Amino acid sequence: MRSARRVSADGTAGPRVLVRSRLVTVHIDGGDLGCARLLVLLRDRARELPAGTVVHLTTSDPVAPVDLPAWCRLTGHEYLGPVPDGPPPATYAVRLAADPRATDPARPWHLAPGA
Repeated sequence: MRSARRVSADGTAGPRVLVRSRLVTVHIDGGDLGCARLLVLLRDRARELPAGTVVHLTTSDPVAPVDLPAWCRLTGHEYLGPVPDGPPPATYAVRLAADPRATDPARPWHLAPGA
């Protein structure tokens, strides 16, 4: 958040107010990718996005509702759950952490050595 000075209609300065910047929601279509490839796709895309971004991930992977929360606990991202009106077959939301824990390049369900 940033602080801004409110100016009244007569031009005099009013009290400080907090202004929230709007964060973008990004959609990733995981199609029919299996768990490992889906997590690699999400991890790689997350690296390009600012902290706080909400990612909507659409996938037909039947274990996504189990794998995504577990991966979020591992990395520090926040699993927000299913998106009720998301595109079919199923869409899940993840809020990106400011300082996520790195995962192994070849095995995204394991922390990177030294992480």
